[in-house]
Amino acid sequence: MINRSSDNSRRRFIKLTAIGLVAAPFANALLNNVAAAADPISETDPLAAAMKYKADAAQAADRKDATATCANCALYTGKAGDATGPCSIFQGKLVAAKGWCTAWAKKAA
Repeated sequence: MINRSSDNSRRRFIKLTAIGLVAAPFANALLNNVAAAADPISETDPLAAAMKYKADAAQAADRKDATATCANCALYTGKAGDATGPCSIFQGKLVAAKGWCTAWAKKAA
């Protein structure tokens, strides 16, 4: 008598392994695209230049409030204490928590 259940298990294992090997490069490509979307914005970026963004708020000549930084802006959605975080203005880019731009609006207490 032949044991067919072990043959089926072996075939299933080989199929799943082959599918995993084929899918791995696609998963890697998807993960790389997500990481690329979270790059820090450069001060020379056209939108950043138009908004007079500075990674160091102390360097922003147009800043009126000495305490104004991206970290205490209503548009900044980064976590408290992080060096960088996302901003609603610069979609898909990170801004410096110690940065500033002309769109700065005081965060509600």
